[in-house]
Amino acid sequence: MKSRRALLACALATGLLATACGGGSGDDSGPVTLKFQSLSDQPAAIEATNKIVKAWNDEHPDVRVEVVPAGWDGVYDKLITQFNAGSAPDIVHYEAAGIVPFAVDGYLADLSPYLSEQTRADIPKGILDSVTVDGQVIAYPTELQSYMVFANRKLLQRAGVEIPTGPTMSWEQLREIAKATTKDGTYGLGWGLSSPTAAFMALAPGFGGKYFEGTGDNTTISIGEGETALPELVHTMAYEDKSIMPVTLTQSGSKTLAPFYEGQIAMTVQGSYQAANIAKDAPKGLDWVVLPPLAGPAGPEQAANPQTLSVNIDSEHVEESAEFIEFFTSTENLAALNEADALIPATNSAREALAGKLGSANGWDAILSSGEHLTSAPYLFVDKYAQWKDTVATPAFQRYLARETDAAGLARELEDGWNSISN
Repeated sequence: MKSRRALLACALATGLLATACGGGSGDDSGPVTLKFQSLSDQPAAIEATNKIVKAWNDEHPDVRVEVVPAGWDGVYDKLITQFNAGSAPDIVHYEAAGIVPFAVDGYLADLSPYLSEQTRADIPKGILDSVTVDGQVIAYPTELQSYMVFANRKLLQRAGVEIPTGPTMSWEQLREIAKATTKDGTYGLGWGLSSPTAAFMALAPGFGGKYFEGTGDNTTISIGEGETALPELVHTMAYEDKSIMPVTLTQSGSKTLAPFYEGQIAMTVQGSYQAANIAKDAPKGLDWVVLPPLAGPAGPEQAANPQTLSVNIDSEHVEESAEFIEFFTSTENLAALNEADALIPATNSAREALAGKLGSANGWDAILSSGEHLTSAPYLFVDKYAQWKDTVATPAFQRYLARETDAAGLARELEDGWNSISN
């Protein structure tokens, strides 16, 4: 097992078999110190994290938590180095898609014995499933995003469009609104799809798309109607309806905000967190609204890839680390953190608390309601998914959106590329 290898390496390096390779330290003469490697990089989120840690330290003088700022850039490679060197922190901040491989390789503690029944019941099943590997809970989910439609209210009203107000809206509604608002030099929709795989994978469940069957290295791929429905819809809107601003298909989501601010597009599909950026950066007088969550023929489900907190299996203080994570993910703390990060809490109680506080301001009623529909994604548990995403899926989707191949060619590229990588 990995943990035995790590302990042996640590013993050889220090000459003391009792010395732990985890970041935590402590003995009978002083308090335990837990190293918490945090990736939070936004000032408000850093402040919220530090506030939670301070509250814990004030209440637990014998188990102190020390925040180790890290940032998201290069974190996967950094964690590989840390785990292999036996220098990983006690508490690891990451995301489900990245942390699952470390769990499979035996680097993370099973948190099932420490997950309180109250917290377990508070986490929606689909989100809890996203951090469960071989029956073991390998992380607590904390923050999530969804994909939402942001709209210029005046442009929709000028086109005679009735703004949807129901619990969800269909993709066909989006298409019809985009066609109606494409006039007088304005496009109905802008969608930054320079890196399209994340969006297409996240939104596939609404069309019944799964892409993968199985887990680990025992995985097969299947590209059928459910998987190609959304790329085909985007293609149709761009080239038949001509309702998507063409240049946005080659831009990032953030770049696509510029034509939205300038009134060149009536709507844009963005990660939900952009609500905070739009509220801060949009020009004065832009009357914008967040439309209801999108629903496909299979429903409004979107794949969840939550941020996570895990515990290094080689920490000397697994139980104390798990207790801190329970504290960190309490209703009050999780609501405060997600408000600071402009994300969706991973528990029902924190999402409801945040909804009660924010109301409909800046579209947060629609955004938080989308959190009810987040579900586990098969790709989270697939070995070599990251390699397939970067080397096969992204260029294949880009070629399709650029009309360099058709839908059948796209399906072939996705399947053949996976089979080449996995064999």
